[in-house]
Amino acid sequence: MEIEETTLLGVLMLTPKIYRDERGAFSETFNSRRMAEAGLPTNWVQDNYSTSRKNVLRGIHYQITQPQGKLVRVTHGAVLDVVVDLRRSSAKFGEHMAAELSGENGRMLWIPVGFGHAFLVLSEVAGFAYKITDYYSPESERTIFWNDPELGIAWPIAAGEAIVSGKDAKGKLLRDAEVFA
Repeated sequence: MEIEETTLLGVLMLTPKIYRDERGAFSETFNSRRMAEAGLPTNWVQDNYSTSRKNVLRGIHYQITQPQGKLVRVTHGAVLDVVVDLRRSSAKFGEHMAAELSGENGRMLWIPVGFGHAFLVLSEVAGFAYKITDYYSPESERTIFWNDPELGIAWPIAAGEAIVSGKDAKGKLLRDAEVFA
């Protein structure tokens, strides 16, 4: 597995070796020893999985008092995955990085505590799996509006075409949001 730094310090791109033949494909999506060597968590408290249809946009989510690190991947289909630095003390506060994750490319992102996360489904349907380092706490969840102009995220979709939840439609702008120190 190849593990690379991204433009946001601490956020890592993991690309497993995919073995393909006439039967299909195989890849290793988690290896405790390899993750520990890279400084990633090896003890996860929860695995989550969602499916979403094309143009569904989830996020930008984070938990402020019970923060979660996340290892995310797409099992089938494709998404544009976006990570936003929400640490006021960071030189990259408010900056983001984006990458296409798909069942075909097998890439995964490690998103440590201090970052917001969102994704847009690019394919007809996408399966999204993620491991997390702490339990979900509804009272500590926060949402930043996905289309906040201050963030400058180049989403490949018009605002009127994005399918968002009621909660996500009520997200705050970055300048008004509670963020990390």
